[in-house]
Amino acid sequence: MNEENKGRLTLPTDVDMVEETIRLKELLQADAFRDCDGTQMPKELLNQNVKIYATYYTTRNDNAWAMKNPEEIQQEYLISDPITARSNTLSIKLMQGFHTEQLKVNTIDSPKRWWEVIDRTTGKVLPSEQWEYDAASGEVTLQSIPYHVYTVSFLAFLIWDPVHMYNSITNDWKSSPHQLTYDVRQPKTQKYVKEKLKKWCEENPHVDVVRFTTFFHQFTLTFDKQKREKYVEWFGYSASVSPYILEQFEKWAGYTFRPEFIVDQGYHNSTFRVPSKEFLDFIEFQQIEVSKLAKELVDIVHSYNKEAMMFLGDHWIGTEPFGKYFANIGLDAVVGSVGDGVTLRMISDIQGVTYTEGRLLPYFFPDVFKEGGDPIGEAKDNWIKARRAILRSPLDRIGYGGYLKLAKEWPGFIEEIQKVVDEFRQIHENTQGTKAYTAPFKVGILNCWGNLRRWMANQVHHALWYREIYSYVGVIECLSGMPLDVEFITFEEIKKGISPEMKVIINVGDAYTSWSGGDNWKDEKVVCAIRQFVDNGGGFIGVGEPSACQYEGQFFQLRDVLGVDREMGFSISTDKYNEMDKNHFILEDIVGEINFGEGKSRIYAYGENYQILNMDGKYSRLVVNEYGKGRSVYFSGLPYSPQNCRILLRAIYYAAHEEKEMKKFYVSNVDTEVSAYEKTGRIAVINNCNAPRQTELYIHGERKEYLSMCPMEMRWLSF
Repeated sequence: MNEENKGRLTLPTDVDMVEETIRLKELLQADAFRDCDGTQMPKELLNQNVKIYATYYTTRNDNAWAMKNPEEIQQEYLISDPITARSNTLSIKLMQGFHTEQLKVNTIDSPKRWWEVIDRTTGKVLPSEQWEYDAASGEVTLQSIPYHVYTVSFLAFLIWDPVHMYNSITNDWKSSPHQLTYDVRQPKTQKYVKEKLKKWCEENPHVDVVRFTTFFHQFTLTFDKQKREKYVEWFGYSASVSPYILEQFEKWAGYTFRPEFIVDQGYHNSTFRVPSKEFLDFIEFQQIEVSKLAKELVDIVHSYNKEAMMFLGDHWIGTEPFGKYFANIGLDAVVGSVGDGVTLRMISDIQGVTYTEGRLLPYFFPDVFKEGGDPIGEAKDNWIKARRAILRSPLDRIGYGGYLKLAKEWPGFIEEIQKVVDEFRQIHENTQGTKAYTAPFKVGILNCWGNLRRWMANQVHHALWYREIYSYVGVIECLSGMPLDVEFITFEEIKKGISPEMKVIINVGDAYTSWSGGDNWKDEKVVCAIRQFVDNGGGFIGVGEPSACQYEGQFFQLRDVLGVDREMGFSISTDKYNEMDKNHFILEDIVGEINFGEGKSRIYAYGENYQILNMDGKYSRLVVNEYGKGRSVYFSGLPYSPQNCRILLRAIYYAAHEEKEMKKFYVSNVDTEVSAYEKTGRIAVINNCNAPRQTELYIHGERKEYLSMCPMEMRWLSF
């Protein structure tokens, strides 16, 4: 193995794990050690020939400063529970349902200036003279209309850092003091944090890599009275606010800020919401300001000849890595948690850094390493999903996080990690930095976020998905390991023109969400652009409720293109005569039933040029349609599985009119996949299941090999 492909591995350590860390360094050929929340780097390891990573907190772990400057503690916009009035006055207790150890109502800044009371029955904002806040009782009393519903949007201080709170609860840190937060954007704290970082760099000459966790603003992570997660939004900007920041925004944007731009009718501007112009403005403003200030901290680190690394998580708001301003920060590296192929691509596709690093799962935490837990099974599943994406877009490094003693005490776990590390290095050895073969066309994912949230669709974090979108998230997961160049595009970009390199557009999600598009489908420029694209030979694939928006007599606004619509109850009296014919190119490799997940009900075929490939009773689940020179494919749902990967792959080649190109590099068994590296003459065939499989390998359309593969095997061949 080339010397440059050794290492590439970061291990966690702690003060009572010195000998074990050295043993694992030699066994696994690790070239970096790291600390993490709740651990310390042992001095005895500083003489090892490895890079030393140090976790650095810009916003917490300094309660003395926070307590001296309570006005510069971080803040979050909250919204009260909606309460129904039964008389002409109503009192709303603001902190009802929130954990008072985490959050405290901000009474320092004027409630009349920064809060809103809204009549949710009419949508009208109550004038400030019609309500009062009583700090003693913690209640807002307002003039109400009987049986109207009201909410209060208000500012609260984050008096327990959400991530420290999460880690404390997860790891049962009963003796650990609650870490307060402070707002680095504000002048006093900003100056203090810069000087503190300089001093820290001087006092820690042994540290090679400063891992910022992350910079300034925590994603929305709010707990209830029972210390359960009440609201989690990994993309949430609710905790990136303060009167100081909002006044700056008003000058930049040229209009008055409203709490409703953030709390958004109580949805806290979930990433599933079609974003308003005001929210997009706020995101851009925050990215501009955060990137400028983050660069100042990175420059300080560089002045001490240390590398600056950002953790893609925790306080990452304002540093969205596919945004316009991220590269300005000047980071050396980004590290993030890898839960599957999607989260891996979210890290490995980042530009503007020297290297990318992924923390593989499971974390060495007691919620996994416990009686009844299955850390080895989780590690295998994690690697199967991550590996197929790494073959398409390699990370430069991998690592693990948590408490090493837990991994050490679990029989067989280190041996499993050894296999993973070995395969990761094999990938770099065989690819030599070259890109895997991709199809001679691009695929576009159409949603409201586009490239800003590339490979982030439908995720919670760490590969967790919302149960309601189980049937959709599989599409992005499948794509993460396919031989395709994938672009993420917005509706505004569609209106400006579709690239001739793009042969297939995919739209996935529930109606009225940001992923499907909502009212964007009422825009004649959008629907006409896609109709023309398909009519001239392009492909369109819809999953769930694509182009869905009840308007002018139809629910799917592209039902003529898709050849399907959804029965919403308005056209029940119109009879539908649907028949199935499952003989089709898309299903040639498929044996057995297809998993559509929860899918969508009441989908019926429409028009004269469709073919129904799969039905559920009288309604359709998989339909292809001819539209002019183009083609469309509709799926009612498509959760991730190796078989569904194959179905989607074939659907894409079919929609692109590129069926012959599909077998340039191809394997017949749906549980296997192939990646070809033409510049090195090497091919990787992977078995994506934990059982033996037989598969035929095709090169340039001809059958070349019959392979019998072991469970989870990755085999390298020359061609």
